[in-house]
Amino acid sequence: MAKMKSGKISSDRKNDELRDVHVTLDFTPNALSSLLYKQGETIILVCVTKAPSLPRWFPKNSDRGWVHAEYSLLPGSTDSRFRRERNGAKGRTMEIERLVARSLRGAVDLEALGPVALTVDCDILNADGGTRCASITAACMGLRLAVRRLIASGECLPKEMRPTREDISNGWTAPELTDEERMAHESSVMCNDVSAISVGLIDGEVFLDLDYILDSNADVDMNVVGTSDGMLVEVQGTGEESTYSREQFDSLMDMAEIGLEKLHGIQVETLNQG
Repeated sequence: MAKMKSGKISSDRKNDELRDVHVTLDFTPNALSSLLYKQGETIILVCVTKAPSLPRWFPKNSDRGWVHAEYSLLPGSTDSRFRRERNGAKGRTMEIERLVARSLRGAVDLEALGPVALTVDCDILNADGGTRCASITAACMGLRLAVRRLIASGECLPKEMRPTREDISNGWTAPELTDEERMAHESSVMCNDVSAISVGLIDGEVFLDLDYILDSNADVDMNVVGTSDGMLVEVQGTGEESTYSREQFDSLMDMAEIGLEKLHGIQVETLNQG
């Protein structure tokens, strides 16, 4: 049984067409990296910052890093004011934060990153469906740009080049890596990109990249997170007052693969230009 539709289903896009994606790098000046990410009418500000130390629960003298994420819907991001969560993330927000963080860690070798703690903030300026998926795609770009800059500054080095405490006390200075060494180390820290896309089943048809209208009318909706080498990080699929077959599941996954491949291409092209 399909759910009652909540609005007029209309889209200028083909079923397998992404919403238009626009990215502005270094949108704000203070963060290690930042970007404004627009996917259709969903707009996200991503900022990546480096913490002064590793989390307190890390073992002393750890030589591996950490990537944390936070997600927030800003008050004006929805059609009625979204109340700030002043006492910490709750419910849906916490679930999405954990999804974004583990998705990013799925694309990062924390040993290769070294003893560096990074926080990726995803603030939703305007929500029109797919905010968690767009956050993951945008956050990955911000994270790669941050890693690239840490390597350039000597704050993220291959393990054999990292200083000891004695080296630091003796006035150690970071070695200058060649362009080839920088690229090689970036590939060791982030050997793949990660992106995410929503797909849905509406009246028996499969749609890619659901905006609010499509999402609110979907009989089945699914969020798929995958890496650029074709591996999956997470699949969240729900029958909204409906059920779906294995054949329909496969069709949804096939459509998601199309979207993920397109998003990975956008990620590479954007950062190559930056």
